[in-house]
Amino acid sequence: MSEENLSFIDEVRRRRTFAIISHPDAGKTTLTEKFLLYGGAIHLAGSVKSRRTQKHAVSDWMEIEKQRGISVTSSVLQFDYNNFCINILDTPGHQDFSEDTYRTLMAADSAVMVIDCAKGVEPQTKKLFQVCKMRGVPIFTFVNKLDRSGKNPFELMDEIETVLGIRSYPMNWPIGTDGNFKGVYNRQKKQIELFDDGNHGQSIVKTTSGDVSDEKFKSLLGDHLHQQLLEDIELLDIAGDDFDIEQVLTGELTPVFFGSALTNFGVEPFLGSFLDITPPPKPRNSNLGPINPEDDNFSGFIFKIQANMNPAHRDRIAFLRICSGKFEKGMTVNHVQENKKVRLAQPQQFLAQERVIVDSAYPGDIIGIHDPGIFKIGDSLCQNQSKLQYEGIPVFAPEHFAKVYAKNSLKRKQFLKGITQLAEEGSLQVYKRPNIGVEELIVGVVGSLQFEVLEYRLKNEYGVDILIEKQPYRYIRWVEMDKFDPNTFSITMDTMIVEDEDKHPVLLFQNEWSIGQVKDRNKEAILKEISLRK
Repeated sequence: MSEENLSFIDEVRRRRTFAIISHPDAGKTTLTEKFLLYGGAIHLAGSVKSRRTQKHAVSDWMEIEKQRGISVTSSVLQFDYNNFCINILDTPGHQDFSEDTYRTLMAADSAVMVIDCAKGVEPQTKKLFQVCKMRGVPIFTFVNKLDRSGKNPFELMDEIETVLGIRSYPMNWPIGTDGNFKGVYNRQKKQIELFDDGNHGQSIVKTTSGDVSDEKFKSLLGDHLHQQLLEDIELLDIAGDDFDIEQVLTGELTPVFFGSALTNFGVEPFLGSFLDITPPPKPRNSNLGPINPEDDNFSGFIFKIQANMNPAHRDRIAFLRICSGKFEKGMTVNHVQENKKVRLAQPQQFLAQERVIVDSAYPGDIIGIHDPGIFKIGDSLCQNQSKLQYEGIPVFAPEHFAKVYAKNSLKRKQFLKGITQLAEEGSLQVYKRPNIGVEELIVGVVGSLQFEVLEYRLKNEYGVDILIEKQPYRYIRWVEMDKFDPNTFSITMDTMIVEDEDKHPVLLFQNEWSIGQVKDRNKEAILKEISLRK
């Protein structure tokens, strides 16, 4: 094997690409920031809680995120640590922005699930976990906020198994709970690891480690804590699940780590252990079968589009997950869905607001490519095989609908441009009523807070004020049948027929009873809850 091929394969195998998922406020963005601190990508960590002093988390870039203290879009962050090249996909925790998270999980090889030790498994965590489970990706659990009062660690382990239906294996065990968190017992290394305060979590913490039988830990911890730890270790060894790497890699067993992202307690041991266990990029399914990341043929798919990341330039970036082959700046590739050649001239990688032009990238990497308006979510790009298409990305069913108008009819052109671009990002879906003289736009979103973001972004990025008329519809179905005629298709009085951007017929329902009625009246039609982006 040539030296060049060897270095390419080495580059692939040192990649780790993962998403961080959680319920809002579990500490996901703070944990992301601490990873960057340990990777040397930043030198001072500012918690999300310090938003009022203008020290915003580096993974949140949109102005509305800074004002509200929540993440509403997925961030892509890359850095090196211990010879690994890490790509973190930091996702929105708020349930109203969950569709962005679902799409982002399609680009990840594994997931880190952050759980608040006081609240346990929360509804949004459960929802996101199911998406990971559906894809069979390895899931690693970080139980956060051990510096505060919380549930008993054994109770949390039981909750993970009963609520999420996945077996768990604690990789470390907390020493001291209910605000008295001192450190952890590392089960792999069979040693105690005590942490200092690390300048209240703003800098890397120092660790005192050693054998559990070392007399110094009796005095450092006190007899009670030390004895409690010995009893917990014995119970875990006798009654707990065994560690099985194969079950971890298939998503059947989750390694659990305890720590505190805010104070940096347990963050570095978690990062090191996680990187050792989690896999490099794996083969991806396509219409041509699984594609090996170590294949020479460059290929990838677009999972996210973001307009106006730089408000000064009104730019539009398509996020590409590289699946095989080596990417090189300026290369010409096939845009499969459009059957066109495209030159990728200004590829970028991200550290939140900071962008760097890259000359090369490898499977597992996420790069941003300039989009002049030709890409859609789910599009495949490849170098030598014009027919290669990766699996489509699901379009999830909106649950809230509204008619949207420009307040000033003279700004309709800017209004349509803004709506179209935001729809292409995937944050909303736009429908039109067929055979209506005046074009009427109906917007569907997964969470109602998306309407606020739509109003904010149209005003600040496109200079358009809008009117939003909420609609009573709660359910959507895509219609599949040989010949659809809106004039003869039988619906109930409270059902609306619309078309999506691909002119596919879509039905909006106010209640489940109407769905049943329409099915009974139109036996030849198939009503689908999820559509696939081709």
